[in-house]
Amino acid sequence: MKTTLRLSLVATLLLAAFTSFAADKKIVLIAGRPSHPPGMHEFRAGCLLLQQCLAGVKGVSVTVYSNGWPNVENAFEGANAVVIYADGGAGHPAIQKDHKEILGALAKKGVGIGFMHYGVEIPSTNGGPQFLEWIGGHYEHLYSCNPMWSPKYETFPKHPVANGVKPFSNRDEWYFNMRWNEAQKKKLTPVLVAKPSDEVRKGPYVYPRGPYEHIVAASGRDETMMWTFERKGGGRGFGFTGGHTHANWGDDNQRKVVLNAILWIAKARVPKNGVESTVTPEQLAANWDPKGKK
Repeated sequence: MKTTLRLSLVATLLLAAFTSFAADKKIVLIAGRPSHPPGMHEFRAGCLLLQQCLAGVKGVSVTVYSNGWPNVENAFEGANAVVIYADGGAGHPAIQKDHKEILGALAKKGVGIGFMHYGVEIPSTNGGPQFLEWIGGHYEHLYSCNPMWSPKYETFPKHPVANGVKPFSNRDEWYFNMRWNEAQKKKLTPVLVAKPSDEVRKGPYVYPRGPYEHIVAASGRDETMMWTFERKGGGRGFGFTGGHTHANWGDDNQRKVVLNAILWIAKARVPKNGVESTVTPEQLAANWDPKGKK
């Protein structure tokens, strides 16, 4: 009888271990439709590159859907995280048809939600309230701004998303002055923070060119270009405002902080030194959208 019980216990433990191993964290990356000249807003190439970088992480599976919202059934079934890297504003894929309701239902189930670059911009009255709830903040037209500049990220919070990230800087369309969820701001952690110069604040911005009085008046203030958020009920989110220039995915630290964030919102373990990855020039040149000459 004791032998039978022992064997039963061993079998139960092995089954539990196998189930735990087999039940990968499922991550869904949505790459927006082609836009901008070659080398900019390369959503598909960027998502495929991030997928390649996460391929070696045990217990994680990553699916990429190109050209906007998935056109397949059950795309989000079993998903632990959904990240959208796409054009935003009124054409944002998150607010077309019933997509807002679908994402809202996922968020209520605790699924991680992330938005990158233009994808953090949403109309304040259509999707804005949901973004505040899902990721803690968003880009608001004529309130936030989008200059091309080179912030210096020199210090980082004690947070899994910052694991192994070292100081870095690159020139990109780094948005700042987000609209924040003020009621839940304690649940928000700034990850990439830098101080824009007065010259950056005075513009020009990419669009509209500005300057905006409230941006100039905030001279000397640190600004947040990437953040994480812990929702009520345990779900997680992040916003990343870089990613305009595809070549910047070649920056090891930019890539690492985003890969860490994707794992974190999926509630997967972030390695102590962050997600280690390398990319070659050939990988950076692959999978660009057919927009003309590279």
